[in-house]
Amino acid sequence: MAFWNVGILCQARDRKGKPCIRRREALRIMGIRVKLSEIVSGMEFQTDESVCYLKKTTGETVLITDEASNAAEEGTTLSIYPQWEREEIEAARDIQRNEENYVALPSRFDMNEYRIMERFCDTVEDEKVATGLRLAIQGSGAFRRFKDGLHAFGIAEQWYAFRDKALREIAKDWCEENHIEYSED
Repeated sequence: MAFWNVGILCQARDRKGKPCIRRREALRIMGIRVKLSEIVSGMEFQTDESVCYLKKTTGETVLITDEASNAAEEGTTLSIYPQWEREEIEAARDIQRNEENYVALPSRFDMNEYRIMERFCDTVEDEKVATGLRLAIQGSGAFRRFKDGLHAFGIAEQWYAFRDKALREIAKDWCEENHIEYSED
């Protein structure tokens, strides 16, 4: 096993009986340290039709749309696409061929922004404001009403600071679960 093969979390010994390193140690040896802000940005850019990956060999994030992923799977000829789409399809192909080098960032589902909004409501000291926000997040259109309420109550900056902190915590947990070294930047 080579130190640069970080995709496999190995047992205590390799096939030849020699001690091998764990993935976290491999990443440390390679000097890969990911900026937490890059992980958070990648998480935020995702949509229901895209996934952001961390390329473990470089520490860069790669956003891939479902369309590019499908084109890569189908082996579609790249010449029919504009240059920017070709690059994305080539990246999707690389992910499919070398999936051990990539790990998907937490999805929008994993982030659960609705739960973050609920937790924020619990931190608001003014009971009228807290109640107004709790009512805003009930039913259809909750996100829009919540944001409107934040601005009406003049606490949008508090929300964005709270949300950023929550996303950073999710990103830290994800890095630790995936044995990825990170910097607070």
